[in-house]
Amino acid sequence: MINMGERLKSLRIKNNLTQQQLAELIGLANSAISSYESGYRYPSYDVLIKYTHIFHVSSDYILGLDSKNTVDVSDLSKPEVDAVIEVINVFRKVHNS
Repeated sequence: MINMGERLKSLRIKNNLTQQQLAELIGLANSAISSYESGYRYPSYDVLIKYTHIFHVSSDYILGLDSKNTVDVSDLSKPEVDAVIEVINVFRKVHNS
């Protein structure tokens, strides 16, 4: 099972952010991001929520309770959701080829 610090670091790297850039987005010191990623500290609820908004993932995903990375489409129309699903299916076909 992946630990939360590894998950946070992985999300940051996948989104091409430095610790400093992420710290600025969240409103924290760079050292706080480093502490979360190394597992020395855990983010507060408020910071955890900021992570979910920045990376568009659920808190369960960050906490390692859910291995699926999700996309929030709740504010999209039905045609927009259908388009997102179609794009995902294209990527899956390309990946599985």
